[in-house]
This record gives sequence, C-alpha cells and structure tokens, in this order.
Amino acid sequence: MNEFLAISKALSDESRVRALLCLRGGERCVCQIVELLGLAPSTVSKHLFLLRHAGLIEARKAGKWMHYRLAGDSATREVRRAIEWTITSTQDQPLIAQDDARLIEILNMNPEALCLKQRGASLIDDPAARSHAITGTCCSDAFTSDPESKPTEQEITR
Repeated sequence: MNEFLAISKALSDESRVRALLCLRGGERCVCQIVELLGLAPSTVSKHLFLLRHAGLIEARKAGKWMHYRLAGDSATREVRRAIEWTITSTQDQPLIAQDDARLIEILNMNPEALCLKQRGASLIDDPAARSHAITGTCCSDAFTSDPESKPTEQEITR
C-alpha cells in the first residue's frame, strides 16, 4: 500500500509529471530540469525527491553534477506500469508537446551556463546560494539532497 500511495502522491502534481516526462529521452542534469520547469531550484529538488521516493526516477551524482533518469529494469512492476501509464496518458497534451520542444532547446545549451544562470537568479534572495556561488559549486550541490540518502517521514509529508 505504501508504494501505491507514494506513486499516487508523486503523480498528483503537474510539475512532477512534467519532470518525469522530460526524462523519457534519457538522463538529465538537474539544471536542465530546473530550466524546463521554470521553478526555483529548491522547489524542483523537492519534486525530484518525491519522484525518487516513489521509485519513479533514479539519481546519480557525477562530480558536481546531479543527474536523473527514469527508473530502470530493477524497478517494481507497479513503478514501471505507472511510468508507462503516465507517458501514454499525457502523449497528446499540448503542454507536454511544448515541453518537448523547449527541452530540445535546453539540451543544446551548455549545462554550466544553465547552472550559472540559475545560481545568479537565486543569489538575490538566498544567502545559502550566495555562499555556494562564492565557493564555485554547482547548483546541484546547493539545491539537491544526497541521492543515496533515505527520506524521513517528515520530509515525505511536507
């Protein structure tokens, strides 16, 4: 029952569905997902956390970059079916078509430039982001949690 509820919660938000669908074509850096959704990096991080908790996506950190992909063959049958259902059910949605076109543009951008752009935007209001910018770390370090960490109940229900 917990898996069902986690999947249902993860798919109950338009931004999370859009983030999930942008991974159809392969692995994406968190900076690319932030750019596509047009949301604050911390908000995108929370969305990705919930998708990951549900088992719908997997994370991988490579140096300063955080990458996400759809859950693979090791995912449960329920997770694989939920991903397939989401893709099939949204394939004719105009917003998803717009996201697909925008994603092509984003994939042609330099990920480091995206990271710098996003950090620059967040420097105005976020002292933590300002300190990360000074040390030269990527936005994935500033705004995402450790991909190996296990979520607490409190983090899940926020």
